[in-house]
Amino acid sequence: MAKSFQIDQQWLDRIAEQAGGIQYGQVTITIHDGRIVQIDRTERTRYDQVSRKHSSNNQQQEPEAHPEADAQALRSVQ
Repeated sequence: MAKSFQIDQQWLDRIAEQAGGIQYGQVTITIHDGRIVQIDRTERTRYDQVSRKHSSNNQQQEPEAHPEADAQALRSVQ
């Protein structure tokens, strides 16, 4: 049978503090033996389409392959 669970104003304030200001994310409350023992806050940051498109253009492009130069370098090592 589940233990009776009561929450006091102090815990309500702590939970409200952790949940406040989160635009995307979650607040997880861990309970052991009918008592709150931990509050975890996970906050996520989301970016709009313009920012994602802009950041993908700034990614470093891989160098083009030059098979002749690679073969010549390999021959010089041998």
